Amino acid sequence: MLFQMPKHIMKSLENMNFSQKTEDNKKDFNFMENNGIRNIAIIAHVDHGKTSLVNELLKQGNVFRDNQVVEDRVMDSNALERERGITILSKNTSCFYNGVKINVVDTPGHADFGGEVERVLKMVDGVLLVVDAFEGPMPQTRFVLEKALSLGLKVIVVVNKIDRSDARVKEVVDEVLELFLELDANEEQLNSPFVFASARLGVASVDMNKQGTDMKPLFDTILEHIPAPKGDENGPLKMLVSAAEHNDYVGKLAVGKVERGVINIGQNVVVCNYHDESKKVRSKIVSLFVYEGLKRVPVESAKVGEIVCVAGLEDVTIGDTICDESAVEPVEFVKIAEPSVEMTFMVNDSPFAGREGKFVTSRHLRDRLYKEAVKDLSLRVEDGDTAEKFKVRGRGEMHLSILIENMRRDGYEFQVSQPKVLIKTIDGVKCEPIDRLYLDVPEDCVGVVMNKMGVRKGDLQGMTPHGNRMRMEFLIPSRGLFGFKSEFLTDTRGEGIINSIFYDYMPYRGEINRRDYGSLIAHEEGKAIVYGLFNAQERGELFIGAGVPVYAGMVVGSNPKGGDIVVNVCKMKHLSNMRASGSDDALRLTPPRNMSLEDCIEFLGDDEYLEVTPKSIRIRKIILDHNMRLRERGKMLRGEI
Repeated sequence: MLFQMPKHIMKSLENMNFSQKTEDNKKDFNFMENNGIRNIAIIAHVDHGKTSLVNELLKQGNVFRDNQVVEDRVMDSNALERERGITILSKNTSCFYNGVKINVVDTPGHADFGGEVERVLKMVDGVLLVVDAFEGPMPQTRFVLEKALSLGLKVIVVVNKIDRSDARVKEVVDEVLELFLELDANEEQLNSPFVFASARLGVASVDMNKQGTDMKPLFDTILEHIPAPKGDENGPLKMLVSAAEHNDYVGKLAVGKVERGVINIGQNVVVCNYHDESKKVRSKIVSLFVYEGLKRVPVESAKVGEIVCVAGLEDVTIGDTICDESAVEPVEFVKIAEPSVEMTFMVNDSPFAGREGKFVTSRHLRDRLYKEAVKDLSLRVEDGDTAEKFKVRGRGEMHLSILIENMRRDGYEFQVSQPKVLIKTIDGVKCEPIDRLYLDVPEDCVGVVMNKMGVRKGDLQGMTPHGNRMRMEFLIPSRGLFGFKSEFLTDTRGEGIINSIFYDYMPYRGEINRRDYGSLIAHEEGKAIVYGLFNAQERGELFIGAGVPVYAGMVVGSNPKGGDIVVNVCKMKHLSNMRASGSDDALRLTPPRNMSLEDCIEFLGDDEYLEVTPKSIRIRKIILDHNMRLRERGKMLRGEI
């Protein structure tokens, strides 16, 4: 029979400092203290190197074996993130350095996913602000830094990509300090340390004139400058839920930092909410996990300052507080910025409806959208004017297009309308959302871009030369950016860089003609034929090739001269006594334009829907019958509707 030491003796031994402990045991002992943890978030503008930096921290934080093959952007685990090369969802990981566990939160850099950044900042005690050594502070840099400063978080500025041939490190440092001043940073925040790194090479240095050999200078700065989490370890449990995940085996996982006390498996808790006093749900902690590297590791308990995953609380949502039964004290959650763009999601009613989708009914569509709104606090969903329509509001076109893409990959089939901005009445004045737009273009393209901005009601705020390129800043209505990206890339020969972020609501700036082109519309149902396509391509640019199924009212191309044209792409060249049907071999078709989901959303007109299925994306007219469309247009011209 094994001898088991009494618990009170074990407790006394834990609190004693034995000199004969090995170095490894000392590290384990220190890890149980608050000083053994650092919680940081990595924030930046898109493409400034956040995820690559996390890769190197994990590699040099001994997360991987020496012989382990590690893929690039290992944190971008979602298939859509890998395809697009962007981070969409915030993710947690951790690494160890000098016996200290560093919990790291990798956040998105695109403005449309700013809500992901806002909610996770409550989990951390400091941030790494990553800035590109050439581009310097960009729109999202300002947004995320402002949020971090307002929460009083410690900031370490990481000037990344110092190995670029066009890096301008000194100027970028000055621009970052100017940004701190503009955001009313206090003296302590203005003295934030700078680290100069190359995530690609895996090196960092505190001297801008000297390239480091590894990431140790960054690790040392984190331990020195980012404070250890503070809290009353002996008090009753309090934990704010800042994120939610899902596991196929244990269900919903609530992610957050233990603000006070200790959380244990089997503990009875109360789930409450600061903004909903009526919510007080009693529950029990079924499973508990902490992050070690890229894995969730099960534990029996966790102390103050640890970021944990809790399973077993089905009624918990982001923004809730998990409290001990003896002290129900909800924590105030950060207010997420309101959405500015709306689209209508509806059941697919086209002639091809139900052929490719697994989930096609309004019940399926409704359930999925409302579940998505629980996970994504930047998303708003409400029922439409009929049982088959739902209004979905988000932070931008990309925000909603990611939702559409994820749904179609999960087997959903539906239709969406043209995106529209949300208009507000403020002090009796009609106001619309305005974006701050940054354009980086070659000097010889400035004229054509300025012309396009004038048409779209953009106001120039400043121009800054960077070598043979020009960086321009505009304030432009959000609706003025619909359909602009593809035009901009064409005008700048693919060399232009475009970034935007929501600025404020300002007085309505009048009508904007966002479409100077029309649609080519299929005349009848069938399969596109080479002969019909050859005749149709003279009218404009085609979106489909031979053999593609079409139906009457489906948009098959664009008319650059404006106005809609009905074309018969199913027309065949029939055999006669004067010619052979095989002579079509001589016809040459121009390759069709391959329309992505974003391209289709940009193309949509007021009278068009986008049909989305797991296998296809089709643009169609709301009214499919050509004669009925003409009658409706006549009524509009006469003012009858």
